[in-house]
Amino acid sequence: MKQALLIILDSVGIGHAPDAADFGDEGANTLGHLRGTIPGFDLPHLDAAGLQACEGLAAGQDPDLSTTLSFGCLTEISPGKDTVTGHWELAGALLERPFATFARFPDQLVAEMEALTGESFLGNYARSGTVILEELGTEHLRTGRPILYTSADSVIQIAAHEAVVPVPRLYQICEALRPLADRERIGRIIARPFLGEPGAFERTANRHDFAMRPPATVLNRLEAAGVETIGVGKIRDIFSGSGITRAIPTKDNAEGCAAMDQLLAEAPQNPRLIFTNLVDFDSLFGHRRDPAGYARALREFDDWFGTLLPRLDEETLLIITADHGNDPTWSGTDHTRERVPLLVKRPGAARNLGVRSSYADVAATLAEWFGVGMDRLAGEPF
Repeated sequence: MKQALLIILDSVGIGHAPDAADFGDEGANTLGHLRGTIPGFDLPHLDAAGLQACEGLAAGQDPDLSTTLSFGCLTEISPGKDTVTGHWELAGALLERPFATFARFPDQLVAEMEALTGESFLGNYARSGTVILEELGTEHLRTGRPILYTSADSVIQIAAHEAVVPVPRLYQICEALRPLADRERIGRIIARPFLGEPGAFERTANRHDFAMRPPATVLNRLEAAGVETIGVGKIRDIFSGSGITRAIPTKDNAEGCAAMDQLLAEAPQNPRLIFTNLVDFDSLFGHRRDPAGYARALREFDDWFGTLLPRLDEETLLIITADHGNDPTWSGTDHTRERVPLLVKRPGAARNLGVRSSYADVAATLAEWFGVGMDRLAGEPF
């Protein structure tokens, strides 16, 4: 039975994109800077598969062809470097204009938020999620007011202590704001529950994203053709459930890999796509500018990847890529505009897939693999 395994290494970029200067990211290189700053850093299984060859392509070099997988690199067309924009393009939907971003939300919009939810918010400025808890967590405990904040991405984030605002209520608040966010072209609303005491607040695994509903993607085409589309990690949230027939939420990379292990151990009853996002690289180490932690997480994935290939048969297409960069050695705390790696296993000899002109080539390849039409979706199969 045909299946595909699409793994997104969230934020694992391999060098600045051609338009990186427009985003303030010229010179960013998530993986390259890890290799240059972490002593003894290597990824033996991924490098043998072709990861270093991907990096060579992104740098304009003629790469070594002695790889076990086909390799290439992807260049994003859509005008953004956020999670939603990247994943939507991977699924064949290009943005013509970027989602809206804010340093702070306009007073009138905040007034509408408060009227819709019945809440009075603290904050309303751009800040790292951990820093804003240091700044406003104690006041939140005292007043019970949820914390409203944003970032360089197109996002409304609402943080609340689980003992003050129960998680279901926090989700209700975020869901109520989705129509306003749609009107303002804000990509995501993120519920950010936390626990702990002042000086020791910690965000919990109960994060939940409420994304704008995407236009038609390859996921909808696959679902309509009877292909089971399984979203592992935050995939369901990113696509607002559109085109996802089954969701498996996870709290970290280890759970994501374990979910894939379990799925691959099953005999599929129908053609299926397993679409996995491994978020720890981005959320725990990229935004927090923690190169050592980022390198450790990549090594852990490399160990797991070393067990994966022997389990894949000729009816399984494997694609490993990323959605944007997040160079942990870069200034600030935001994503970086980068090209991303492309590793592919399918029947036939490994080959150089070149520098691809759009993330959407992934969608076109999935459509070709399962024999479904792309209609008006973007991308060229590799």
